[in-house]
Amino acid sequence: MKRALLMLVVLLSGCASNSPPSPPPGANADAEFNRLADEFIASHLAWSPQAGTSLGYHEFDGKLTDYSRASLDAELARVKGFEKRMRQFNAQNLSPQAYYDFRILRSSIQKEIFGHEELRDYSEDPMTYADVLDVNIYIKRNFAPLDQRVRSIISILNEAPKVMAAARANLAASLPKPLVETAIDVADGLADFFEKDLVDALKDVKDVRLMAEFKATNDRAVAEIRGYVKYLKEVKLPKANNHFALGRAKYMKMLRYGELIDLTPEQLLDIGLRELHREQQVFAEAAAKIEPGKSPIEVFKAIQKDHPTETSLIPDTAKNLEAIRQFVIDHKIVTVPSQVRAQVTETPSFMRATTFASMDTPGPFETKATEAYYYVTPVEKDWPATQKDEWLTSFNYYTTDVVTIHEAYPGHYVQFLALNASPASRIEKIFDSYAFTEGWAHYTEQMLLDQGFGAGTSRTPTKEDAINAAKFRLAQSDEALLRICRLCVSIKMHCQGMTVDQAAKFFQDNCYYEEKPARSEAMRGTYDPEYLFYTLGKLMILKLREDYRQQEGTAFTLQRFHDEMLRHGAPPIRLLREVMLKDHALWDKVF
Repeated sequence: MKRALLMLVVLLSGCASNSPPSPPPGANADAEFNRLADEFIASHLAWSPQAGTSLGYHEFDGKLTDYSRASLDAELARVKGFEKRMRQFNAQNLSPQAYYDFRILRSSIQKEIFGHEELRDYSEDPMTYADVLDVNIYIKRNFAPLDQRVRSIISILNEAPKVMAAARANLAASLPKPLVETAIDVADGLADFFEKDLVDALKDVKDVRLMAEFKATNDRAVAEIRGYVKYLKEVKLPKANNHFALGRAKYMKMLRYGELIDLTPEQLLDIGLRELHREQQVFAEAAAKIEPGKSPIEVFKAIQKDHPTETSLIPDTAKNLEAIRQFVIDHKIVTVPSQVRAQVTETPSFMRATTFASMDTPGPFETKATEAYYYVTPVEKDWPATQKDEWLTSFNYYTTDVVTIHEAYPGHYVQFLALNASPASRIEKIFDSYAFTEGWAHYTEQMLLDQGFGAGTSRTPTKEDAINAAKFRLAQSDEALLRICRLCVSIKMHCQGMTVDQAAKFFQDNCYYEEKPARSEAMRGTYDPEYLFYTLGKLMILKLREDYRQQEGTAFTLQRFHDEMLRHGAPPIRLLREVMLKDHALWDKVF
């Protein structure tokens, strides 16, 4: 009480005091932490300038990471140095917002060290070097005059010999076979992109001398990448092994460092298997409303036949994009803070080996080029007819709208629009959580159908409306089954010895995928064990929503919940619970 009175006297005395007012409690600690955070971010972007360009910091344009062993060692030492400083920092004196940022940054630093030391990203993953020369952002986004962007492209392509030399020097003698095979596909796609799409994208540049320099540099880069493919095929593939699994100990660290999850893989697998059984029941019930006398798989395969052709895939995907956006606005699902629309286009060739559909959004600090691209991966022209048809079944009209919900409205695109428009701190906007980002997009698929999307607009729904709604639910349920299968397969592959063949069979049996996409999903699991976070993130958001509903009572609205969720960056959901829930006893109860 005496201290409070003394502070009041000082404040009231104003100019009569010879000393400036004392800073509020925590201000000095906050300022010290902010200096530390700014120092880390500056050095982080200096080493990874591609990330800077993606964020919208164009002073990093045309620059590329140095992947030499000396640079990698120096980067690890730098990050470990910051981790030590974070451990020594007295975080108890921080304000709640600064402490929140502190833990986001600490989690990101621990995850980066884990990637260097235990995942061995640069010595055991040839994919690390397969697409680092990506210059897609320079041709897709008009943040500078085209001639200037061409110079940035030339600067990056000039680094191709160094990158490929670093790959040969850094990679271990024997590498996991699925990673080698995927790296070959990705690198081949990148070379094709440089030879065709990139050249075509720059055909209107008038500066003859500049284009001559580009052509020479591009030809050298293509030769380097083709040489890397040859090296992987002839040197690495024959010596490849099947030891892609992280193992239980590393898997638990991946969960803890990335998402602050302390449950064991076995506990998470139990959650996944229960969800799988529950969702299969939802799938069966939806199928019974469509064709009561047929098995659920037969019904689903029947609606899968209702898909676009290889030429109509992109226009058909775009057709309902605007209608879905309007549904989100009319039903007050979440605030859409921008009139700028996402553009549907084909996935760039070099990304097709690993991408089915994806959203490419502008960075949170981008002010000049706000274009966003909703990528859809088409069939390849040289595929046999049966393979093309198998691929297109995944783009049946009902699933396509569900994917659009996930990728655009109100999924990834709205999520990043909200981030850009939010008062979130710099740390919140730079460092994100896989479970939050993908969990949100996956959560929106079910949520939007729960709010009536696909059920028709008539006040008196007809039998046809009910069947149409069941078809959407069947498609959405299959997408949920896919993500639950990812959870189960991730744990089984990396902790329990499941093979790629067994994983592909698991996808075929449990989410009813054809052989080609099922194997693609299994292969992804070898190099992306974190794809379990689609389902875990969704489940954590559903739990947070229910807890928030109980807390807010009659003041709760879906839009209010979603807007509040999206204005704090994309942190580990365990941290977000502390921001949104007043009852401390609920913070650790993420499921």
